[in-house]
Amino acid sequence: MVWDVDDTLFDYTTADREGMRAHLLAEGLLARFDTPEQALAAWRSATEAHWARHAAGEATFEGQRLDRVRAFLGAELSDAEAEEWFLRYVGHYQAAWQVFPDVLPALDALPEHRHAVLSNSSLTVQEHKLRVLGLRDRFESVLCAVELGVSKPAAGAFLAACEGLGLPPHEVAYVGDHPEIDGRGAAEAGMLSVWIDRGGPHARTAGTAPAHRITSLAELPALVRADTRFGAPSTFG
Repeated sequence: MVWDVDDTLFDYTTADREGMRAHLLAEGLLARFDTPEQALAAWRSATEAHWARHAAGEATFEGQRLDRVRAFLGAELSDAEAEEWFLRYVGHYQAAWQVFPDVLPALDALPEHRHAVLSNSSLTVQEHKLRVLGLRDRFESVLCAVELGVSKPAAGAFLAACEGLGLPPHEVAYVGDHPEIDGRGAAEAGMLSVWIDRGGPHARTAGTAPAHRITSLAELPALVRADTRFGAPSTFG
C-alpha cells in the first residue's frame, strides 16, 4: 500500500494556515490584508504557482521557496533575505504539525500489508516530517518527485513506488487526498485507487475521477480487504 503525505497522513492545510497566521502576526504583516483569510489565500496562491513551476522543471526546489516569498511580499529580496523569512515561517508551521486522528488506527488495522510513501515533495522535507510525526518507521520506503524526476499524476511516479515494493501495480493500493493527481493518476497507472475526501478544496475537482472515495481512513481496511488482489505479507512486526 502506497500513501500520499500532505492532507492524507499529515494535516498540512491546518498547519500551513495556523503557521502562516502566527508568522504574519509576528512579522507585523497582517495589516497589509483586509482579513487573515485574504493573507492566507495569497500565500497559498503563491505556493501553488511556484510549486507548479518547480514541477515543470522551471525552478529548483530551493528556488521555488524563495520565489514564493518574493511573490507573496511583492519585494525584491536577496536569496539570503528570502531564505531567512521562509525559515521563520517554517518555525511557526512546524509548531502546528499534527497527524490526522484516523491515521494510526488505519495503519494498525492493516498489519498484513506493506506500506510506502509517494509524495510530490522532496525526500529531505518528507523524511524529516515523517520522523517528527513519529511515522517514518511505519513505511518501507519514501519516494518523492524531486529525487525521482517525475511527479504525480504521471504514471512513472506511481510505477516507481510499485517497483520499490517489488509488486505489480494491480497488487498495490494508493491512498491520496487529491481526486485527480492522486485518484486518477493511481487508477490510470493500474493501482487500486483510494481518494480520501477530507472535505478540502480539492473536492470540487473530483469530477469522475476513477477512485474509491472514502471520508475517513477507518473505511480503508474493509475496502482493501474486499479486493482479493491484496495479501502481500508485512515486513514489520
